Amino acid sequence: MKLSTRLAVVAGAALTALATVAAPASAAPATTDVRIVTFNDLHGNLEPPSGSSGRVTLPGGATVNAGGAAYLATHLKRLRGEARNSVVLSAGDSIGASPVISALFHDEPTVELLNLLGVDASVVGNHEFDEGLKELRRIQNGGCHPTDGCQFRKSFKGANFPFLGSNVYYENGFPALLPFSIEFSGGVPIGVIGATLKDLPQVVTPEAIKGLKFGDEVQAIDRTAKLLDLFGVKAQVVLLHQGDNSETAGPDECKVKPGAATAIAQKVSSKVDAIFTGHSHQQYNCVINDPEGKPRPVIQGASFGRLLSVVDLKIDRRTRDVVRGEAKAHNEIVTRDVTPDADVQKLIDEAKVKAAPIANKAVGTITADLVAKGAPSGESPLGDVIADAQLEATQSNGAQIAMTNPGGIRTDFTYASSSAGEGDGVVTYGEAFAVQPFANIMQTITLTGANLKTVLEQQWQANGIVRTLQISKSLKYSFSASAPAGSRISDLTLNGTPIDPAASYRVSVNNFLAAGGDGFTEFTKGTDLSGGPVDLDALIAYFAAHPNVAPPAADRIIALP
Repeated sequence: MKLSTRLAVVAGAALTALATVAAPASAAPATTDVRIVTFNDLHGNLEPPSGSSGRVTLPGGATVNAGGAAYLATHLKRLRGEARNSVVLSAGDSIGASPVISALFHDEPTVELLNLLGVDASVVGNHEFDEGLKELRRIQNGGCHPTDGCQFRKSFKGANFPFLGSNVYYENGFPALLPFSIEFSGGVPIGVIGATLKDLPQVVTPEAIKGLKFGDEVQAIDRTAKLLDLFGVKAQVVLLHQGDNSETAGPDECKVKPGAATAIAQKVSSKVDAIFTGHSHQQYNCVINDPEGKPRPVIQGASFGRLLSVVDLKIDRRTRDVVRGEAKAHNEIVTRDVTPDADVQKLIDEAKVKAAPIANKAVGTITADLVAKGAPSGESPLGDVIADAQLEATQSNGAQIAMTNPGGIRTDFTYASSSAGEGDGVVTYGEAFAVQPFANIMQTITLTGANLKTVLEQQWQANGIVRTLQISKSLKYSFSASAPAGSRISDLTLNGTPIDPAASYRVSVNNFLAAGGDGFTEFTKGTDLSGGPVDLDALIAYFAAHPNVAPPAADRIIALP
């Protein structure tokens, strides 16, 4: 459905809702119960994710294997079966940065999954824009890819649900996406408001969002909540693609480090009854007071389909509003001890068979797990290997240093063989793709030593997040997190020689970082840009040149008191 048609549908639904609200009371029960089930940051993980990406931490620190779309579907069916009325939603990043069996087909298999799951609405995350607004429109409305055609199936019908973004605008200020949808469940209308992170331009390439603006989340949500209230839609929930970080805790604990999501939840209109968050890939179940001091659930379900966030609402039939004190929330673990859903498994098997000739090709070998999680310093074995690969791939550009962003490393390499049977220690193309799925292009730029130090200082960001750049073996430094901002980095050396602030150095980064992505604006001061290979190709070439890659020692970044 085109955007204009969907707007008409929403407007018609709103008028219907208003008429429903005005209807005289009947002999029906005083309240009705509605279950809202949401997942976030699925990222096309149709198969059970591997390594730490496929585990959920329990209270006390133990873990359990979780995730996999066929298991998720089974758990979802049970959760819906336990409730007379239910709504299924996504808090964004369902597509993008996906494993190869979805990404090879421009995430069409994942959209088919979401349709099978009965998703009613989704907010856009940053990764919904990975291939630009035009491609997002195709994902919404259907049709074959303009370049690759229909490779997964003979046709593609698109999503059966709307993508929402109340704070996404064209440069002229007009809305680029639907701000809300209205879902009817339990005989009452429920407003679903979508808002993505206002800082989205910092985490995608500029060309992907050319012509778009992203506004303040609170202002957009409040404006939309007021509009829904005027329509007579009193029960309202928010899909917020923004989240907080949290300490190690169980799925239903609230040990968050208050950040952007908490700040938004504290300010958003009291008309909103529950907030489902995403983006930070964390698990938490919190209660945060609204501006009137009334508690409301704020919840996130990790990522990759490992958790389903459930909020049970009791709604007054007369007022059509949520009885706030009766709301109950929990995160349901998507365990793998249930029978996988047959229809979803059939979809997954189809995608695996069609992707197999490419996905199962061996590209290298490793001697042990290469994990993305860093040491206390933030340095990670997999980050080291990727940075070394990028340095080696750009030697012809005169590169002396390579640096990569942690968000571009999506999962681990595991030593144990996958279900494809490639053998222990064998790295396949599909596994490499899952680690580096963005097809970012390597670029080598010239920075001064002073620029380089500023880049490293920018790892500590204003929102309290620390983004540790992964660096090639040629570069080493020490840091003190307790030191004042701008003076945390010391002992910065290149191949053992101190970096000269006034000297010039050739530094390789991906095009996302070169454009100032993830808040590393100092990279935009680079000069003499030379292009390089796609990051995935650089990694595959490194594996080909270095059999039996072992985890490097964590000695490039030294943490000081």
